Amino acid sequence: MDKKSRIYIAGHRGMVGSAIKRKLESKGYQSIICHTHKELDLTDQQAVNNFFKIEKPDYVFLAAAKVGGILANNTYPAEFIYQNLMIEANVVHAAYTYGVKKLLFLGSSCIYPKFAPQPMKEDYLLTGELESTNEAYAIAKIAGIRLCKHYNQQYGTNFISVMPTNLYGPNDNFDLENSHVMPALIRKFHEAKVENKPEIVVWGSGKPKREFLHVDDMADACVHMMENYDYMDIGEFVNIGFGKDITIQELAELIAEIVGYEGNIVYDTSKPDGTPQKLLDVNRLDRLGWKAKITLRYGIEQAYEWYISQK
Repeated sequence: MDKKSRIYIAGHRGMVGSAIKRKLESKGYQSIICHTHKELDLTDQQAVNNFFKIEKPDYVFLAAAKVGGILANNTYPAEFIYQNLMIEANVVHAAYTYGVKKLLFLGSSCIYPKFAPQPMKEDYLLTGELESTNEAYAIAKIAGIRLCKHYNQQYGTNFISVMPTNLYGPNDNFDLENSHVMPALIRKFHEAKVENKPEIVVWGSGKPKREFLHVDDMADACVHMMENYDYMDIGEFVNIGFGKDITIQELAELIAEIVGYEGNIVYDTSKPDGTPQKLLDVNRLDRLGWKAKITLRYGIEQAYEWYISQK
């Protein structure tokens, strides 16, 4: 990419898309194309084709997706698989049709089998059963990876895929009904502190382990990949992670400390834990010259400050 390249960010209002936009702007890219969902429905094939025909982007960051936590994935699986499949198929095909130089597709670490060996290597894709609570989303993301792979094989396109671990940071979704664990806990602990609640209930046993990466690090990694590597350099896809994980109990205690909540933390074991552990193997990423820089404590402090600033 050069500074005058036409760069389309699909999903620029989301947490990842907005971080990529900030990163590109900070590096001096001058022609960033963004459209809201109201302006461009990515599940509408004709609308997507018309957009690519008119705008003619050189590069595409495909960060648009329907996302949510365990509750949302369990409640609306048909919406998760349908909307994500449509977005991916329409954007990838239009990128091929209208000669996009390079596309970066963002997947999710939930693509890996529920009981995959830890840390999870890229080679573990499709080697076992998926976690049932987010199977619909995972299958859609696997389809996105394979779309890129097979378009590259058949048409000689340069579509690369990256698989982020659990992300958090500015523009996260803090809705308790459909958010991920990090923003949900930040909001729960803040509200419990404000309301002087003697205890707070956390879903599950607290034993599952999760890896978290600040979204600004994720954006930095995505731009690094787009600037420096092609499909043949990366292979089918590359994991983007921090390289270390933490139990949900440790996470809850850290958030309580940062927020300043001093009540009791109770774990509701009647609620699902989800996958026992999700830690990405980042050796391929290391070889590509990128490492995470934002520590978990600092990142949570920043995320909490952003959440407070929005109230």
